[in-house]
Amino acid sequence: MEKRKREKKITMTEGSIIKSIMLFSIPLLIGNLFQQLYNTADSVIAGNFIGKEALAAVGSSNSLINLIIGLFIGISTGAGVIIAQYYGAKDEEKMQWAVHTSMMLSIIGGILLTFIGVFLSPQILKAMGTPPEVMEQSVIYLRIYFMGSLFNITYNMGAGILRGVGDSKRPLYYLCITSAVNILLDILFVVVLRMGVKGTAIATVISQIISAVLVVWTLCRDDDIYRMYFRKLRIDVRMMKRILAMGIPSGLQSAIISFSNVIVQSNINSFGANAMAGTSSYMKIDGFVILPIMSFGMAAMTFTGQNIGAGKFDRVKKGQHRTLLISEIYSILACSILLIFGKQLLTIFSSDPQVNANGHLMLKTVMPFYFLLAIAQVYTGVLRGAGRSMAAMLLMVGSMVGIRMLWVGIMTSIIPKLSTVLWGYPVSWSAAALGVIIYMWRVDWLHLEEKKNIVHKKCVMK
Repeated sequence: MEKRKREKKITMTEGSIIKSIMLFSIPLLIGNLFQQLYNTADSVIAGNFIGKEALAAVGSSNSLINLIIGLFIGISTGAGVIIAQYYGAKDEEKMQWAVHTSMMLSIIGGILLTFIGVFLSPQILKAMGTPPEVMEQSVIYLRIYFMGSLFNITYNMGAGILRGVGDSKRPLYYLCITSAVNILLDILFVVVLRMGVKGTAIATVISQIISAVLVVWTLCRDDDIYRMYFRKLRIDVRMMKRILAMGIPSGLQSAIISFSNVIVQSNINSFGANAMAGTSSYMKIDGFVILPIMSFGMAAMTFTGQNIGAGKFDRVKKGQHRTLLISEIYSILACSILLIFGKQLLTIFSSDPQVNANGHLMLKTVMPFYFLLAIAQVYTGVLRGAGRSMAAMLLMVGSMVGIRMLWVGIMTSIIPKLSTVLWGYPVSWSAAALGVIIYMWRVDWLHLEEKKNIVHKKCVMK
């Protein structure tokens, strides 16, 4: 039994750092790739079997979806950091408080989000400047999608708990299952039953229900300090404050960055359905490309959290540098693949030449700058793992939102072209990378965490 438990979870506080990072990142990466298949399958089938208006409707909804669920996903990230620290410290009592408070917060958040999404979708889409020919299908897709909010957030919170204790494998297995179900249901509902955009949304919701059930079942049956019991589901006020203090900055960062993307999407919408569909196509490819970068950032967060919890500060700095090296090597490989096969990948979503021309324009604009995004994601992951969520949020929001909005607002009034809007992405990534490098160089954050750990141990001994 003990051997099987060790195989499921990766203890990042001992052994080879690169091996720990890779063993954690690879299942997380593959799982995220399967999760990305949810919306990608919707877009491929919508674009090929319904039409470019449906592709535009599904694609333009993504930035809004990310905006609305971003805050709750951020809270799950904050909970994952706390779980990692308690697991590294082997603190069973606080781990139980953290698990049950986190899951209760996800239930409350999921119910709240369902009402927001269902009732406000038309008004928000109208405010985004969604073209009339796309509006009806966008509203249908969004309303059905948000009916699955409870299951979406519950899965993400449960998966965050498992990853916090070093288990990135089982969330991978569940995403493989549910992604396969999603694709099969997309084909059934859209290709066979001709349900249109409604079918793609229903397929996604059913898949989210399955993933939530699987992760909750796992938490309820594991014989470890993070085991969940339904009878213990309640809000512990002290733990909730800590989770929210850690998670709200991450959630606000995600939500605010998503809001900036909504503004960018509104500018893209002004160039018509071809621009919407083309950029939507590349954003699906972009989603796959940046997932490994995001996964390495998540690995850096969990690695840092566990090692700070265990008081192994010497490993934190080494883990930071080695994770960044791995992420940059990947960025170079990904750009090389896009350079060679980018045009062919775009044709998967649509055969329309104008749509694909807009997608290729976005590819050429953002592709050379993924290495900067890697720096920002790994370093902010380290900061979150160390409990410095507010610093990470301010750095990312200042660049991804402030700089991006200034660029779009000023430069598009001077040069009103689609390419000008798209340049907002690499410009903001450059600012984010520069900001985190300066912070990590100027602020002695790791030494401060080590001093806090020493003080905490003295208090415990007394």
